[in-house]
Formats: sequence, structure tokens, C-alpha cells
Amino acid sequence: MSSSNLKGFILAVVSSAFIGSSFIIKKKGLRRAGNNGIRASSGGYGYLLEPLWWIGMVTMVVGEISNFVAYIYAPAGLVTPLGALSIIVSAVLANFILKEKLQKMGMLGCLLCIVGSVVIVLHAPEEQTLTSVQEIWDLAIQPAFLLYTASVIAVTLVLILYCSPRYGQTNILIYIGICSIIGSLTVMSIKAIGIAIKLTIEGTNQAIYFQTWIFAMVAVTCIITQLNYLNMALDTFNTAIVSPIYYAMFTSFTILASGIMFKDYSGQSASSIASELCGFITVLSGTAILHSTREPDLPLITDLYTPLSPKVSWYIHSSGEWKQKDEEGSNPNFITVLRQDYFK
Repeated sequence: MSSSNLKGFILAVVSSAFIGSSFIIKKKGLRRAGNNGIRASSGGYGYLLEPLWWIGMVTMVVGEISNFVAYIYAPAGLVTPLGALSIIVSAVLANFILKEKLQKMGMLGCLLCIVGSVVIVLHAPEEQTLTSVQEIWDLAIQPAFLLYTASVIAVTLVLILYCSPRYGQTNILIYIGICSIIGSLTVMSIKAIGIAIKLTIEGTNQAIYFQTWIFAMVAVTCIITQLNYLNMALDTFNTAIVSPIYYAMFTSFTILASGIMFKDYSGQSASSIASELCGFITVLSGTAILHSTREPDLPLITDLYTPLSPKVSWYIHSSGEWKQKDEEGSNPNFITVLRQDYFK
């Protein structure tokens, strides 16, 4: 491995460690803020006053900066797959710090997401070299990408206005879907801004073009939307499940957007396209497994009359032995015992 690639490799690993840790730190902050006010999943913004949440945000920013710099030293084929390490970091930390158990099938789903995403990235075509923001603007106003952008906006509005209020608390794909779809536009805008900064530093001022500021406004709007719904997802669902699904969906939509905007697949061989398709199917399979193994979060108890659980464990003493029986109804011959981990 060359010294340049080694620098990129180290920066990518450091980035994954910071980003994976940020999920855990932010969720700890969200939990602490939720105990003192309205939870983020219910529309509250008390977490903005929680120092622990801001520590998580700073940690994520440091990770993203490290990831951005890693692309300067190493090719995307090396850096991007290493982003999957953040999933492992967050899953391990969630198991020990947040006590969120990852089932064996969940581990399999996580592995499938990682493998599928790596296959997609490794077979993704190289991007063309761009020398100005105006070139990116010409690509952005192509009919195909305008149609994709309109579709993204339409789907996002449906998810936010219709699906989120009704199914956001029970379907993990709603909040993460919003983050991932919008995230694909974020990456395209950030890339344009990055090129503008690079060219400006080299002596060609890009701030004089209105396209630069449009890309900047789109990036800021998309990032704020992503952070808001990512917080809601973290506050509602298991972190070990949120991380891999978000990674898989975000990677897939970003590659799709890049393919449409930059025509990455022009000239690609059939074997490369087939490999990317297989990788995408693998990601979808892993996402489905992870979603199916998610343990339902426990309801908040708002008063003494709120039912604790539709399913409890009953024990009866018979012939000197204790036996367990699960029922929904009550029986005077049984003694109600809550699960040991119910209030954890």
C-alpha cells in the first residue's frame, strides 16, 4: 500500500470510529433530554439544550471531516467501503452502553448490508473530472436529473406529511427513508461546494457564480432535514438497527443519484452492472432481516392506568415446581411477574 493510500486508509478508519460513536453519544443525549421534556420523536427540540447531544454532533462532524480528507489521499473504492466500520462500532457500543441487544439474525442482516454495500461501491464506475461549478450545474439541469430531483422532493413530502405522522413511530423505514433520499441530494451539492472551494484556493474564484450559492442553500436545507429525522429515528428505534439501514439506504440512493447526474454507467460492462445489481439486492435483503428482528420499543408510562404490556409472564406453583405460562388474560390462580429487563 502506498503512503498516500495508507493515509487515506487511516483517516477512513478514524472517521468510521468517530461516526459510529456519535450515534451512541447522540442517543444518550436524546434519552436524557426526553426524560426532561418532549422527546424528539414527538416533535420536541429539548435535545438542543443537552450538552451530550452536542458532543455527539461534534464527534460526527469530526468523523465527516476525516472522511472528506480521506478522499483526497485515497480512491473512493478504498475509502467508501470502510464507512461500514461505523456500523460495527455503533452496534458494539450500543450493546454495552445502551444495552440494546443485537440478535443473531440481526447480525446476519448487518453483515448482508455491509457486504452488499461494499459490492456496490467496489463495482461503481469512476467519476469524471470536473473543473468548475458551472459544469456541475449543467449536469444538474439535465432532464434525467431534474426528474430524479422532482421525484425525491415528491416522495419526501409524502413521507413527511402523510407517512411520518401515521407510521413514523412503528416503521423504521419512514424516518430513515427521508434521511437517505434527501441525503443523495446533499452529496451532490456538497461535491459542487467542494469543487468550488478547491478551485478558489487554486486561484479561480467560484464565489462569483450564483450556482455556487444555490448548491450551498440546497446543501444546508438538506442537511437540516437529515439531522432532524435522523434524531427522530435514533430516539425511536434501536441504534444497532438504525445505523446499518441508514448506511445501506444512503449508499444506494447516493450511487443512484450520482449515476443519473454524472452518467457513471455509460460504458460500463454488463458484468459490472450485474454485480452492482446483486449488491443492491443483498442490501435490500439485509435491510429486511434487520427490520424483522427489531425488538419493539417499550411504551412510555404516562399514568398509573396505562397498560404495562399486552404480554406478561405468569408463574404457577404446581406439585412443588414452578412453571411458566404466557397469556393475554388474567387469572386469579396466577401471579403476575414482569420481565426482568422490562424497565431497562
